[in-house]
Amino acid sequence: MRRPTLEAVAARAGVSRATVSRVVNGQATVAPDIRDAVLRAVDELGYVPNSAARSLVTQRTDSIALVFSEPPTRVFSEDPMFSTVIRSASVELEAADKQIVLMLTSSAKSQARIERYIASGHVDGVMLISMHGADPLPAAIARMRVPVVSYGRPAVPIDIPFVDNDNVGGAAEAVTHLVESGRRRIATIAGPQDMIAGIDRLAGYRDVLRGSDRRSIVAVGDFTRESGAIAMRQLLEDDPALDAVFCANDLMAVGALQALRQAGRRVPDDVAVVGFDDIEAAKYTDPPLTTVRHHIFEQAAAMTRLLIGLFEGGSAEPVILPTELVIRESS
Repeated sequence: MRRPTLEAVAARAGVSRATVSRVVNGQATVAPDIRDAVLRAVDELGYVPNSAARSLVTQRTDSIALVFSEPPTRVFSEDPMFSTVIRSASVELEAADKQIVLMLTSSAKSQARIERYIASGHVDGVMLISMHGADPLPAAIARMRVPVVSYGRPAVPIDIPFVDNDNVGGAAEAVTHLVESGRRRIATIAGPQDMIAGIDRLAGYRDVLRGSDRRSIVAVGDFTRESGAIAMRQLLEDDPALDAVFCANDLMAVGALQALRQAGRRVPDDVAVVGFDDIEAAKYTDPPLTTVRHHIFEQAAAMTRLLIGLFEGGSAEPVILPTELVIRESS
């Protein structure tokens, strides 16, 4: 069977092709009774608008690019942050009758491909996730004048809207908890220092220790469980007397717990451990993990709403969401 055409709908409804086009594209310049007649004809014939033709009229694709500056092995790994962001953005975009175009970039070639795709007008807007300091993509997209928002404050000096959480304040609250618990030698496993979350959470740790008589003891991981275990073993080698560690995310904290157990250190008796994010697994570690709750789902939803608002001339002001310390048995 041939696909019903705009002309067929017009003939069935007894109106012009232009009138059908206005109804299908949501324009408000059609009388209610005529609109009803067109919609009945659309339903009776099973007409589905041609998306390419509709885009020419509306200048919209109803597609949003969700761009991760990470390789597939990282995005589809054990880290629940990525899947949570995708799920949250999907919910918000579905409610707005828009779809996600998922794009991953971890090389100059893939970045160039994504830049060409966006510049060609295939999407109405872009959401950037997991940006790294030297990433040229944010500046390139900004030059295209395509609406863009970032999940987290950009690491590069560029003026684009973003939604972040209080990384500095959350980390400071976690370390203050360890200080007030009487811990004397408090180390940290920091996140990557080319990412704002890693930079800011290390800054929060240092802010608290700067106001006490304790010195900083720092190792750096890459937000993976394996890097947390490696960093914890290095910290124990560098300072066997340490009695607490603040990890810049929960996955690294899980790795740290494993390394401490292998080293014969009891948690929290010998070493207290605090993470950041409050992923689902934090409740089921041994012992359950004290952590800073970062509302990942809400942050991704707020990022999506911010982008949708930009289409209608809404505010581009940054949004900073609060965090909260969740105390469990690991500290």
